[in-house]
Amino acid sequence: MEFRVAIRDALAEELERDERVVVFGEDVAAAGGVFVTTPGLLERFGPDRVFDTPISELALAGAAFGSAVCGLRPVIEIMFGDFLPLVMDSLVNQASKYWYISNEQASVPLVVRSAVGAGGRFGAIHSQSPVTWFHAVPGLKLVAPSTPADAKALLKAAVRDDNPVLFLEHKRLYSMKEDVGGGRSEAGELGSAAVRRDGSDVTLVSVMKGVHDCLAAAELLAEDGIDAEVIDLRTLRPLDRAAIAESLAKTNRLAAVEEGPRTGGWAGEVLAVAAEESLDDVDDLWRITTPEHPIPYSPSLEDAFLPGAEAIAESVRARLGFAVTARD
Repeated sequence: MEFRVAIRDALAEELERDERVVVFGEDVAAAGGVFVTTPGLLERFGPDRVFDTPISELALAGAAFGSAVCGLRPVIEIMFGDFLPLVMDSLVNQASKYWYISNEQASVPLVVRSAVGAGGRFGAIHSQSPVTWFHAVPGLKLVAPSTPADAKALLKAAVRDDNPVLFLEHKRLYSMKEDVGGGRSEAGELGSAAVRRDGSDVTLVSVMKGVHDCLAAAELLAEDGIDAEVIDLRTLRPLDRAAIAESLAKTNRLAAVEEGPRTGGWAGEVLAVAAEESLDDVDDLWRITTPEHPIPYSPSLEDAFLPGAEAIAESVRARLGFAVTARD
């Protein structure tokens, strides 16, 4: 199953399961979504539950908040994560705080889906990974799957969650295929990481496409005799702190790999958690991120800008003192 089909199937199963679920956004109905994640939903569930909106992220986010407060469970799509600042007021100032300011009387069960990430030649304002903009918002959950199976299971969990969820889909994963079995799948668990590769020398932590870059880097490192463990966080808020601690207890070294600027990034939070809770197990902690400037449009510059497998492997070799000897 393709990643994009997993998204569609999760939405279809939740629309079928709960009549309060509605799906709307720019071109999600008749056109089936800019990344072809929602074709067929309009025909199957009708225009009252799957519909297009005007090109206004501000308006559709406000409609999502209002409909959630009134008893629906909206799932909206923001085509590109770069435009998530336009939903900030409804998502950050209203939805994420409503449970607290209503004296724990009313929740806001809405999901904001959005395509993020670089590598697709979309340029500086259509390629960002805006996790940092939302990472410090209490009451908002951040989900960032790396596989079709997780995309389906975690989106179903997000729709069923009574709190607002920002569900991030990396553009470079939409065509990824995985055997997820037939029929319906169970909802996943938000806040639970997965060990994608066991190792004993260093822990590589990432989300979305970064997980696959880490796995490829681990294979390169294995040629040098370095045994890397790869952790897929899957959910960035809440963070699976136990999974980080358990891996550090084995490897004593951790690199957080983030597709985003170093300053204020989620990778810094992972390192802070490791230092606070596992200091006795730590020999080394560091971040592998993008440079501190906008994403280039030039294909060659964009490729060099991103922390791919070679860059991750080279960073690990350097930290472990393998930079020269391993290549001789």
